[in-house]
Amino acid sequence: MAFFLLFAANLQAQTSRNVLFIGNSYTDVNNLPQMVADIAQSMGDQLTFGKNTPGGCTFQQHCTNASMQLICNGGWDAVVLQEQSQYPSFPQSQVEAEVFPYAKRLVDSVYANNPCAEPMFYQTWGRKNGDQQNAQYFPVLGTYEGMDSMLTVRYQYMAEANDASLCPVGRVWRYLRENCPYVELYQSDESHPSLAGTYAAACSFYVMLFHRNPNTIQYNASLDDAIASTIRSAVAIVVYDSIDRWQRPQPQASFAVDTVEGQSVRFVSYATHAASAEWFFGDGETLTTMDAYVTHEYSDTGTYQVMQVAMRHCISDTFTLNIHVTPTGDTSDTLAIDEAGLFNSISLYPNPTVQSVILNLPDLMQGVYVELVSLDGRLLWSSYADNSSLQIPVKGVSSGVYLLRISDSRRTFVKKIVKQ
Repeated sequence: MAFFLLFAANLQAQTSRNVLFIGNSYTDVNNLPQMVADIAQSMGDQLTFGKNTPGGCTFQQHCTNASMQLICNGGWDAVVLQEQSQYPSFPQSQVEAEVFPYAKRLVDSVYANNPCAEPMFYQTWGRKNGDQQNAQYFPVLGTYEGMDSMLTVRYQYMAEANDASLCPVGRVWRYLRENCPYVELYQSDESHPSLAGTYAAACSFYVMLFHRNPNTIQYNASLDDAIASTIRSAVAIVVYDSIDRWQRPQPQASFAVDTVEGQSVRFVSYATHAASAEWFFGDGETLTTMDAYVTHEYSDTGTYQVMQVAMRHCISDTFTLNIHVTPTGDTSDTLAIDEAGLFNSISLYPNPTVQSVILNLPDLMQGVYVELVSLDGRLLWSSYADNSSLQIPVKGVSSGVYLLRISDSRRTFVKKIVKQ
């Protein structure tokens, strides 16, 4: 069985985006949306935006004010959601009652009226010396670190629970506070952003919205060149270098041949984060299904390109493999897949495993490149196999199913590893 993998995600960095900013004074001070637009323009991109940012406004209030109408008008490529600066840091029971339901309502409205839009939570920061006003009721808020940690956890939960992206501005601020304390991010009220603080947020949003390297930004927003460069470097480290971590889950198409019986080929799907999957079998036949196993019967010999297209929120990922269907050489006119024996001769043991897996390769596949990949597409480990045996470490990964991609100059095979 010979097949070749080709990933072709349709999500490309756009040169023009229409974005709605929903928030309060943290978004409005220094006109964050306009600063993002200025950065985009300096880079040859275009950001048009709408906003509703009344001072102190909460998600609950945004569900009944002009924000909901702006969302329902549709036409947005992304909708940025910023909660009141303190609310997400409050005790769990209060946040579950006063924040999470309204975050969900806003995201649900975004998807209902803008099916292709990207909801994006704006993770804000802890106050410079904590929230002393509320520390008497919830002591963890008495320090910057405590308040900021609460905001981090709650915003990450809102993004994950609502299938949304997260712009980790608070993480950038924390990096700058710990590594570049000379950059003053706060106004004198120790809460709202200074010009440098807004610039850190604007660079972060530019990266999340356009997927560009912030170190290439030339626009300084009237800041000292050295300060602006320091901020851009922090954004590169925190946001750009880990952008997959902050994006909502992207669909990943992946499958392999499972069994061959006579004229029937059964494929096993490893597609993840997909709402739908369409199969193209290379002989004119198609099928739309999310079933884990898909069986197709070929009526003639030849080479067929089999393709799976995984789709979610108007984002698609394509995975293809070429199969060579040839006569078995007997009189039954049954079919076989070329190189099936080669695929089957690749062994993994123990599998399932706890600490590591031994990969054994046939002589024809020595000198290959091996990659351990999560089902959401993250590369976890890679190595060249210079001989017939290679140890793959999995001790540090969570329990679950992972894919092992084994590639040489002619083909790529995919095997499944189960980590206990």
